[in-house]
Amino acid sequence: MTRLVLCAGTTRTAEIDGISAAGADADLMAHTPSADGEILTYGRPVRAPVVPVSPTGCPTPAVVTRAVVERLGVETTVVDAGLAEPTGAPTVTVGARPGEDIRERDPVPSAPGAFVAAREFGRKLPDDELYLAETVPGGTTTALGVLTALGEADVLGDGAVSSSLPENPLELKRRVVGEALEASALAPGDAAGRPTVALRRVGDPALAVVCGLATGALETDTAVTLAGGTQLVAAAACLRHGGYDRSLSLATTSFVAEDPAIDLDRAAAALDLSVTVTDPGFTDEHPAMAAFEAGEAKEGVGMGGALALAERTGLPMGDVREGLLEVYGRLFEGTDREAPKP
Repeated sequence: MTRLVLCAGTTRTAEIDGISAAGADADLMAHTPSADGEILTYGRPVRAPVVPVSPTGCPTPAVVTRAVVERLGVETTVVDAGLAEPTGAPTVTVGARPGEDIRERDPVPSAPGAFVAAREFGRKLPDDELYLAETVPGGTTTALGVLTALGEADVLGDGAVSSSLPENPLELKRRVVGEALEASALAPGDAAGRPTVALRRVGDPALAVVCGLATGALETDTAVTLAGGTQLVAAAACLRHGGYDRSLSLATTSFVAEDPAIDLDRAAAALDLSVTVTDPGFTDEHPAMAAFEAGEAKEGVGMGGALALAERTGLPMGDVREGLLEVYGRLFEGTDREAPKP
């Protein structure tokens, strides 16, 4: 059996102006991971007070993942990986707490314990294969922090990570990471071979939980696919620094693979990643697809993994696109907002 596990968490790093596009309203951004869990589980928000669609009409990638889940009947599990706001989705608890701004000295003190608990959970899941995904606003910045602390800052390019924004604020992210390392008295590479140190000092709780789950599942020979972009590359680096030396699988979107800010092939070679890239064939005929084509979001909530599963099982991308529009429409039901029209 195949299961998609979504690790949903928060970091106050996302509150830094200009860092993230995860949410149309910065004040409601902390609700986005909670809403993503609900969309994955129910196909729409049920408790979170947000419609996770940007001002341009770009929805959370959760709508794509849900569209595939509905059509393939994939089992899903949401892990509370440091949620700051409640979710209506049933969740597994592993002791993660919301992360603080990584420019503080100890922003993710729950990371080591959450890693251990997630590892045990990963060991006991009975599935044949797991697709591990994340939703955490600000996660590409914390991913860069972790990569830098491990000494892997250049694995995707010169201090590069992707972005949920069309214009990647890389200089801002590098500056934030530099300040974070200084606050934690770490130099680049000081956490090499100590991934939980990197996760605690300059990471986020969702990434810690993904790494724990992957470690436990791989220890029991469960097939694991890291379903995502930059953050999951950082997870792969953590697994390498934790001693895992067998090949790893990463499934991501064409939007990440074509991002000029990063070199995914370089990361694949450096970390021995088997990378699957899937193009959903979006067009500009509807705002829900056009915004992705314009460079928003790119990845998250396991979108790349879901698309890879669809392709592997023969589900036509036309059906995925149709499902995306169905789920997208549901986001606005019972709200005072109207879905943007094509």
